[in-house]
Amino acid sequence: MNKNILLLFLAISISSQAQWKSLFNGKDLSGFVQRNGQAQYKVIDNAIVGISTLNTPNSFLCTESDYSDFVLELDVKVEAGLNSGIQIRSISDPAYNNGKVHGYQVEIDPGGRAWAGGIFDEGRSGWKYPLSVNPNGQKAFRVGQWNTYHIEAVGQNIKTWINGIPCANLFDPQTASGFIALQVHAIKTEKQQGLTVQWKNIRIATENLEEVKFKGEDAPEISYLVNQLTENEIRKGWRLLWDGKTSTGWKIANGTEFPEKGWTMDNGVLSVLGLRENGKKVSGDIETVEEFGNFELELEYMLTEGANSGLKYFVVNDPKKGKGSGLGPEFQLLDDIRHPDAKEGVGGNRTTASLYDLITSENLSEGGGGKRIQAPGKWNKVRVVSKDGHVEHWINNLKMVEYDRHSQIFRNLVAKSKFSPHPDFAQAAKGHILLQDHGDVVHFRSIKIREF
Repeated sequence: MNKNILLLFLAISISSQAQWKSLFNGKDLSGFVQRNGQAQYKVIDNAIVGISTLNTPNSFLCTESDYSDFVLELDVKVEAGLNSGIQIRSISDPAYNNGKVHGYQVEIDPGGRAWAGGIFDEGRSGWKYPLSVNPNGQKAFRVGQWNTYHIEAVGQNIKTWINGIPCANLFDPQTASGFIALQVHAIKTEKQQGLTVQWKNIRIATENLEEVKFKGEDAPEISYLVNQLTENEIRKGWRLLWDGKTSTGWKIANGTEFPEKGWTMDNGVLSVLGLRENGKKVSGDIETVEEFGNFELELEYMLTEGANSGLKYFVVNDPKKGKGSGLGPEFQLLDDIRHPDAKEGVGGNRTTASLYDLITSENLSEGGGGKRIQAPGKWNKVRVVSKDGHVEHWINNLKMVEYDRHSQIFRNLVAKSKFSPHPDFAQAAKGHILLQDHGDVVHFRSIKIREF
């Protein structure tokens, strides 16, 4: 082969390969800057060691450079009792919360919850990808040992692996670029003082990423794309239940046409305005034209302060009753702090994510504790799964309610509730899906469904 041709071939071959770049020289903290907290960072035995410190907020050792699309690899070891994380595409802006670091965080979690490898939105919206949706990923992290993290951030898709096991697979449009940072989490007790988290072999590729992206099975997908389906969702049979623009597929509950007033569709958001005239609804609830039996439904909603609404399913129309309302099991949507209905019912069974007036919602994914619901003014993700009578309520990817609508237990609950005059409540094979007008301003988007 001609020498010049050989050199050209080698140059093309090298240029098509991903070029790894080390982010840590193994000797000092060159290329990094510390932000927010005052926890110590040292270099010991070719590793960056973060040391927990009382009375200081979360600390972040941040790269001086920003990165958009990349594949990042590093080894991590943390002592039990200390939570930590790897920030990616993160930002520190003096105009936002006094420069608090915010952005995607790949979790380092040695606790019993086992959410290491999940994706937390630090300083903004909380958990984007808890490993409650991926039990196999919960087995990946080895407490007290070195763990290899592989993180891919390409376009709106972020994927993570620990020790070769898929952990997270997130689609999110919020942030396209930012720095990478190593977190030492704030601590609360003397017992946690001096615990360490370590990072080594930190390298990044920013070009020709197909060469270093992992092939094979991914973690289950979670998408926050607005009014848009991913390729994987389309393959699995998902479709938009609201097109993001028009009233196609929707009508006033127990009627035929979409209401002329009381609901708006603007900039990809479907809003109920809660309009009243002389104390009466101007419009009313809306529902799907279609009916559904076995299905998986997702949507995002945002409350205004003090608002009340609901998502109903298996709604059966009754020609003897007026337009604008419907009867069916309800996924409660409520400002639990400000709306008085949160204190009504029995044991909190009218709070957010509850099966209204029947079953109280609780964080089943973490074995109790807080519900991790975003406050009014922020979006929350709802998921309802219905298959052969088995129904689940999820909010922000945490399971809140689980029941069998055909069981004796369910019938007994109905008999003791406000629905007792309706012995066939929630027993229809199929029904409409309904969004409630309860007299308050509430917003919806990204409404999608697949049928089983």
